[in-house]
Amino acid sequence: MITHGHADHARSDNEQVLATPGTIAIMRERYGEAAGASLQPLAYGETVTVRHVTVRLVPAGHVLGSAQIVLEHRGTRVVVSGDYKRRPDPTCAPFEPCACDAFITEATFGLPVFRHPPDTREIDKLLHSLALFPERCHLVGVYALGKCQRVLALLRQAGYQEPVYLHGALIKLTELYESLGVRLGPVLPLSGIPREALKGRIVLAPPSATADPWSRRLPEPLVAMASGWMQVRQRAKARGIELPLVISDHADWDELTATIDEVAAEEIWVTHGREEALVYYATQRGYRARALTLTGFEEDE
Repeated sequence: MITHGHADHARSDNEQVLATPGTIAIMRERYGEAAGASLQPLAYGETVTVRHVTVRLVPAGHVLGSAQIVLEHRGTRVVVSGDYKRRPDPTCAPFEPCACDAFITEATFGLPVFRHPPDTREIDKLLHSLALFPERCHLVGVYALGKCQRVLALLRQAGYQEPVYLHGALIKLTELYESLGVRLGPVLPLSGIPREALKGRIVLAPPSATADPWSRRLPEPLVAMASGWMQVRQRAKARGIELPLVISDHADWDELTATIDEVAAEEIWVTHGREEALVYYATQRGYRARALTLTGFEEDE
């Protein structure tokens, strides 16, 4: 059962896969025939029985197709959140809290220091910089799945309707989003575009590409990065980020704690991040809480 298409959650070469149609489409795009021998789509709200356990998927609000897995057996309900966020996102279905007996929550930003600003404010920073430096190309680092498409959608919501140029590694998944009904406005591949034509333009690229020699072909690139980690100034400085944009596809501290209280599960299992602070918070609130330590992978770029 796959919560969403990021490579630290959706691995290749499974015999049987159960996921939303969106996640299966993403896995097929990324892995081809290695996506799985048997791929079973399950739409949000539909149910299926697997070995006497009733399974349904509800939106997680993380990326397109992302889901929480709801397991019910003999009157007990367990919810596996996967990765989730609580902010509105025009590129995916919003998170739906689900009351349960045990809740397995992520904790990527599970420290009180992480309180993310409004997304609109960060996009306004990007557009303001574009207006201040019209001679420079603005190169924004984004993950290929989810962040790229969300930044595009936020730009359109802010009224920016100019073409946005994409690094080749971002094109296929962006085209997949469009094919699944997510409108992202005019985008163009970066290859073959004259250097002068990129002045005053926005270019999106994988985070790893922003420091590559490849970026030198851009006119005076102003390097930005869209990530929740940009709240940590040392990270931004170490990566040479001139314009940090705190745009996260994960819940921040206030949203993680509010979700724990909203689902009101007796058991809280915390994983995939900074477990200790969230376990302490849940314990202080009267829940039975513990860290569920897993061996996993970081989100791929």
